[in-house]
Amino acid sequence: MTQDYRQLKLRVTSCELFFLPCPTRVPLKFGAETITSCENARVCLHLCAEDGREACGWGETPLSAAWAWPAALSFKDRERRMKEFCDDLAGAWREVSGQGHAMDIGWEFLEERLDSLLAAANVGQPAEMPHLAALICNSAFDLALHDAYGKLVGKPVYETYNGQYMARDLAVYLEDQRFAGQYPQDFLLADSPQQLPVWHLVGGKDLLTEADLTGQEQDDGYPVLLTKWIERDGLFCLKVKLTGNDAAWDYERMVRVGKIALQYKCRHLSPDFNCQVQDPEYVNTLLDRLQAEYPEIYALILYVEQPFPYDLEAHRIDVHSVSSRKPLFMDESAHNWRLIKLGQELGWTGVALKVCKTQTGALLSACWAKAHNIQLMVQDLTNPRLAIIPHVLLAAKVGTIMGVECNAAQFYPEASRQEAQFHPGLYERRKGVVDLSTIQGNGFGYNIPTLS
Repeated sequence: MTQDYRQLKLRVTSCELFFLPCPTRVPLKFGAETITSCENARVCLHLCAEDGREACGWGETPLSAAWAWPAALSFKDRERRMKEFCDDLAGAWREVSGQGHAMDIGWEFLEERLDSLLAAANVGQPAEMPHLAALICNSAFDLALHDAYGKLVGKPVYETYNGQYMARDLAVYLEDQRFAGQYPQDFLLADSPQQLPVWHLVGGKDLLTEADLTGQEQDDGYPVLLTKWIERDGLFCLKVKLTGNDAAWDYERMVRVGKIALQYKCRHLSPDFNCQVQDPEYVNTLLDRLQAEYPEIYALILYVEQPFPYDLEAHRIDVHSVSSRKPLFMDESAHNWRLIKLGQELGWTGVALKVCKTQTGALLSACWAKAHNIQLMVQDLTNPRLAIIPHVLLAAKVGTIMGVECNAAQFYPEASRQEAQFHPGLYERRKGVVDLSTIQGNGFGYNIPTLS
């Protein structure tokens, strides 16, 4: 008799939380902030079925306070608060039980538990932790849940996002009967690629050419110049971090990086303003000037990423004028499918998915977006170690406009040395791609012997 996995009763029997520091080898600039280290939350979650089967799942995410929580508090204070919230989450996840699939359990936690836990954590605090920061903290637990579920049923987890395993269809999750009888697997690629083009992050502090050298640069065996990164890794996709509040600097930066891209025959550029722009004309002016003065550079721009404040509901800016020029992708704003829906109404044409907003939420966002002809990217949170594996799998499975962003190799390559023994093609970019072929086995296919 075939087991009905949809009725499978599950409970979390234990949940362990670890914090792993990641000092950066060079400064990493996020919008108005520059960071030199980041803590990663790693979770080991034990899942038990009513028939006695058990499995251990793993999840990891960078606690990137600079990206998720723009605030007057110091970076260390925000990071400390996020770590404390991870502790709160660990206690809550130890009490979790449910029926069906990891998607069902993860969705219930997002809908019914996360906001109340966040509200309690914000009581008496000098500044409120935003929902995006809470999502990041929760993502390590949600990823571990999905990994454990796949291992428990003896399948790669992407083979379980269907009606054989899930108790609910997308009509329930997405509150729309047009999705009745459909599941995430209906929106995934049937034959996902084993290699993906990789995007390189050109940070605001990054040196571009030998003209930028001061003689004070570190000599650690890794490139310090953009030109050397391109030569070493065969890069052909460059994401350019801009300020969003210094038009002259931003334009000059795009021109300088664009000229290097043309010199090295790169194929794609993407300007990223990290939520700093208040008026669409700021972006329009930059794009129009590039088109007039450097049309070849303008032609390389594949899409524009998140120029405007990340709180989309509080800043309902009509952005049709930007997206009429180039595809315009939500990133920080796209907490969930509901906000992607609002974004489309305002003129956004694409969404940059991140597993740091939870695997559950990223899959639901991907399904809604694909059903509504919204283009997809999968963007990095500078994911090292285990965090990179669900990240690149998402990109391969949902299908993106162009590859995936992976920049941990730039900012803390040594942090992933152990994992790179088993997945060298993920942690070292080669010929402009990352290689997923070593991701094998049940759950997320971490395929690392020490993760039992």
